[in-house]
Amino acid sequence: MRRALLALPERPERVGVAVSGGADSAMLAVHAAAVGRELGIGIALFHVHHGLMADADEWGRQVRALAGLLALPVFEARVQVELAGGKGIEAAARDARYAALAQLARGQGTSHVLLAHHRNDQAETVILRLLRGTGLSGMAAMAPVSRRDGVAYVRPWLDIGREAILRAAEAVETACGWRPVQDPTNADPRYTRAALRQLLAPVLDARWPGWRAIVARHARHMADAAEILDEVAREDFAALEPSPDGASFSLRAWRGLSEARQAHVLRHWLERNGARMPTDARMRDLLRQLRGLHSLGHDRQLRVEQAGHVIRCHRGRVWVEPREPGAAAHAPGNSPD
Repeated sequence: MRRALLALPERPERVGVAVSGGADSAMLAVHAAAVGRELGIGIALFHVHHGLMADADEWGRQVRALAGLLALPVFEARVQVELAGGKGIEAAARDARYAALAQLARGQGTSHVLLAHHRNDQAETVILRLLRGTGLSGMAAMAPVSRRDGVAYVRPWLDIGREAILRAAEAVETACGWRPVQDPTNADPRYTRAALRQLLAPVLDARWPGWRAIVARHARHMADAAEILDEVAREDFAALEPSPDGASFSLRAWRGLSEARQAHVLRHWLERNGARMPTDARMRDLLRQLRGLHSLGHDRQLRVEQAGHVIRCHRGRVWVEPREPGAAAHAPGNSPD
């Protein structure tokens, strides 16, 4: 905790701690309270009430009781988890939670929030993303510090196993009687992460007892590799004669790259312009069309639709721009994708 806070570029005056009432976030609050006093950083507890569980009110009471023991202020946000848009309940609850934390942070004048993700969580995230077929940056899993909606989320415990956290929770209970709440979804295999914990993790534990540390170390290596590739993509894009706003680049210069770097810089270009990343199949087709354009000359038109954006080629330059509202989508084929 101390190292994480001291490593921040500027020491914040105040930091929020996301506290659900479970052992992990409760111990994060306990340690943040101690280190905050030592470093002169104000600490406030942020609790998000999802309303998804019958015991949600009791969890809030437990968080307020912990805040009283630590002599810290606590602020609560109630959210409605929206299941529209094809999201699963886990993803929808996560998005609602981050939105609520950002609102609480703005309300309390802080831009930093501590999260209790630990090594076990990191290992599970890597496994789940591997099974979903994520790319290199996804395999880097959770970063020690990440930004979302103007808030810096700090995860000081990514190298700490949950066993140490549970021992701390037992010590707190012995000292003052406060007990963490138990979230029943953590043991319900109907939920994806719980299924990994209940069904797959015991098998891995029996065969490879240290697998979590190994997988978490793999995530760190992937983060380093992803950072290097980001640097390469930025350098490659700078050599493509980009327009001042970065919305277009030279097709001829792009064709001078290796095929792997063509694909990588194209993803970088789409991301910086706010376009949704294509599926592997769509990306392969887009690459095929762009490579074919050069061999056929620069006078052939290209127009590919990707979610809410349009990718087009005109006079030797490749452009991306938001699709106009109400514009009719074209059928797949040589033109839109």
